[in-house]
Amino acid sequence: MSDTPSMTFWDHLDELRGVIIRVLVVAAVGAAAAFCLKDELFAIVLAPRTSDFITYRLMGIEPFSIHLMNIGLTEQFMIHLKTAFYAGILLTSPYIIYQLFRFVSPALYDNEKRYATLLCTSGYLMFMLGTALNYLLIFPLTVRFLGTYQVSPDVANMLTLQSYIDTLLMMNLVMGIVFELPVVSYLLGKMKLINATMMKAVRQHAFIAILIISAIITPTTDAFTLFVVALPIWLLYELSILIVRITQ
Repeated sequence: MSDTPSMTFWDHLDELRGVIIRVLVVAAVGAAAAFCLKDELFAIVLAPRTSDFITYRLMGIEPFSIHLMNIGLTEQFMIHLKTAFYAGILLTSPYIIYQLFRFVSPALYDNEKRYATLLCTSGYLMFMLGTALNYLLIFPLTVRFLGTYQVSPDVANMLTLQSYIDTLLMMNLVMGIVFELPVVSYLLGKMKLINATMMKAVRQHAFIAILIISAIITPTTDAFTLFVVALPIWLLYELSILIVRITQ
């Protein structure tokens, strides 16, 4: 994008249109590639439903397998489209962020560009870290508990593919957002809206809020699963206090 001051509003609008077109094309190509690689894509997505998943093997969990079913005529195809679209966005997200930053950066001063680069990079890395933690640890433990839970041996679980995929995508998004806590804290600290003393003062209340959020993310009665979810969020809060103190 040209950073000449003579660019008019319509020039900027044309540039924005070009950015949007490039982003949509790249995202569509990524989604199409994920759609064509159906076997590989769903081998990854459906891996946590059996005890062969790496997390279960490392934890020494007894063998189990959750069988999924389809109850709609078009459901499998629509789920394939939705999952491929999500995977395409996830794979092409670095390029999408780069294009958006490239469009905005000419309007920033040099020091603002450094802060914006730091925020974008750290925000992206933290989101991906939250997504990875959810896929490798939190979602598998949730699936194992809820997928094998029975109120009676006479009642068999019949889980749908739609429920499985929706839960995975929702938890990925939630954990990705939760892991933005240090980045948001840094930004609020730079704006002097919060400080380390304030965050320490509400630490006990934050701990209760973290337990509530963890219970919502993983609606299980398993204390171990709740602890596994709450611990990284609590560590993020402590890291946020340290970041805000350094910022000050």
